Amino acid sequence: MGLKSKVLIVGGTGYIGKRLVKASLGHGHETYVLQRRDIGVDIEKVQMLLSFKKQGARLVIGSFDDHRSLVEAVKQVDVVICAISGSHIRSHQILLQLKLVDAIKEAGNVKRFIPSEFGTDPSRMAHAMEPGRETFDQKMMVRKAIEDAGIPFTYISANCYAGYFVGGLCQFGHLLPPTDSIVLFGDGNQKSIFVEEDDIATYTVRTIDDPRTLNKTFYIRPPANILSQREIVEIWEKLIGKQLLKTSLSEQEFLGIIKDKEYADQAGMTHFYHFFYEGCLANFEIGDDAEEACTLYPDVEYIKVEDYLKQYV
Repeated sequence: MGLKSKVLIVGGTGYIGKRLVKASLGHGHETYVLQRRDIGVDIEKVQMLLSFKKQGARLVIGSFDDHRSLVEAVKQVDVVICAISGSHIRSHQILLQLKLVDAIKEAGNVKRFIPSEFGTDPSRMAHAMEPGRETFDQKMMVRKAIEDAGIPFTYISANCYAGYFVGGLCQFGHLLPPTDSIVLFGDGNQKSIFVEEDDIATYTVRTIDDPRTLNKTFYIRPPANILSQREIVEIWEKLIGKQLLKTSLSEQEFLGIIKDKEYADQAGMTHFYHFFYEGCLANFEIGDDAEEACTLYPDVEYIKVEDYLKQYV
């Protein structure tokens, strides 16, 4: 296979970013992590960056506010992975990537850019409701900039993060599973797809030097984790040996609740609507212009929903 690509990870101290750093190092890539010059007194990020350095990563100074620093950082590597946040409940920074696209274009040496997506395929969400559609629209703006600049890419569609969805049995705003009662979205039978976050990083890093994933969307769809909310609840009930009291929230009731929420919650809840009432993650077959993770890399032993839930028992 030859030498492995040098990788720059932007947003390496974030929720997915820190996992990408670990996976990149673990897969033998010379790994660079962008470090802001103005990191200030965020001691947790400083300590995380130092831990990356101890593990063998190289810290490179750069900032979205300093175009030249981005260009110089990009020139040191073959592949750039961006993992800045696109979630309204954390921080919403998707369009900052346009500056990174400009830097990659000027540097002219990057053989693959993996932008910050890692969730729903935005190209399938033109129908999405406001305000949640802002995320998808902005990701499509970044895609257009990448393709207009002629930058080789891979888009990662990782669907639902296990930590945010499986732990709380898909209930919005809950990260821990209930032991008495559960509210189902409608009949709870729409299928979604759930992926453990370290697995997302592992599969992403596997694409770096794989020509089969170049200029394609890469879907992570573990077969055992294509499940409905009701099926996840049933797995949990089996683990705890107890039936939960189930109530149902109709589509109209859910939409009514959204109206009274703050903007960030509205954005997140509209995503839940598309996932659990429409089934938008699993109601289509991927096309010839895409690849599927478990098909390409059957040797990766992904975490199944049942095994993920065992930690809460």
